[in-house]
Amino acid sequence: MALFRRRRSSSQSDSAVAVDEFWAQWPGLRADLAASIDSGQPVAGETAGRLTECVTRIHPALKWEVSAAPHTSGDLLGDFGLSADDDPDALMARMAELDDPLAALGKGAAYALTLSAGPDDQARILAERWARAAPDEPDWRFFPAFPADHDKLGKPLKWDDHELDLAHCTVSLRVDQQQGRIQAGVYHPDFMFLPEETRNGVADHVVMLALGEDDYVRWIGRVEALAEKPLDPLPPTSIPSVVQQLSGALGSGGWVTLQGRVPLRGLIEIAVRQPLHRRDFPALTLYVLVVVPYTDANDDKLPAGSSAGALEALTTRLRDLLGDNGALLAQQTAAGQRQLHFYLDPDSGVLPELEQAVRAWPEGRAAVQSRLDPEWDVIDQLLRPIKRQLGR
Repeated sequence: MALFRRRRSSSQSDSAVAVDEFWAQWPGLRADLAASIDSGQPVAGETAGRLTECVTRIHPALKWEVSAAPHTSGDLLGDFGLSADDDPDALMARMAELDDPLAALGKGAAYALTLSAGPDDQARILAERWARAAPDEPDWRFFPAFPADHDKLGKPLKWDDHELDLAHCTVSLRVDQQQGRIQAGVYHPDFMFLPEETRNGVADHVVMLALGEDDYVRWIGRVEALAEKPLDPLPPTSIPSVVQQLSGALGSGGWVTLQGRVPLRGLIEIAVRQPLHRRDFPALTLYVLVVVPYTDANDDKLPAGSSAGALEALTTRLRDLLGDNGALLAQQTAAGQRQLHFYLDPDSGVLPELEQAVRAWPEGRAAVQSRLDPEWDVIDQLLRPIKRQLGR
């Protein structure tokens, strides 16, 4: 069914081996790392060196950090077997069933190990693979990027031999809707006494704590350390709500559709997720094109009647089959044919199941093509007319 198959490059094989080697070394590292967190002391030199060597073998751009495990409202829901979509009354009912609900909230991992790729998308892919390969460790959480941690925004921070109380930080925010970016200014009263490099580092760190690393890369265009307090200061914890407003204005979680008429072919319709960032799906590097013919069409040669319903049912089935191992990022429809543009995790092994599901299509011979595309070159090309339409 697949017209061309993926092959592992030597660099991918090397990184896979490096990930396996990391987790093979992990049992000999975790006790020393936990001890350093418990004592509040830096990781011992030999252990730090071994950990750094293991991480840089995965990708030289990756940095590591150990810390106490952050706990968020999402963790609380998980502790009670709930999701964000559940009725809030269910949380109270679940707590009522427990002998000691406060003790239950105290359970969970005590320690965290985070790998940070910074702006390097290739390193972020490998960090994701590292996290997915992590063993089940009740005392540890493993993050492929720095998570947001608002609790730290109210505590002292040591940076370059300076200590600052982040509770005194305020920010100014300027939203560029055309570019889909936010320019952030960070102010602290002690900045006037600090060298520029330190100010800039702290400012970046504050925005990172407010958003987490992935949203920082998605949405922040520039961070500036401010020497003077903003005229309309905001707390750093307000940054996520501004991001949410921006993403909502750009149609976050939805689709943008363009139509154009082509001689002899009728209408051509292209729909893509918008906005779409490479960080949205770090592990999805296998591009898969599903081409499906349909027989019931209207005067514009777009699907109608039974074909329209069958195409929707097929799309839903494929998305359910993939789950977290893949995503539909775009689709194109014209002249009796629909193209579905998926990206999959190549290590998930789900491609044969997708091929089998497509093979059952009843309205003509469907086809599946696949190739590795870690840079997302294909979807970037499809996005160009959408970006031109939106003035980007």
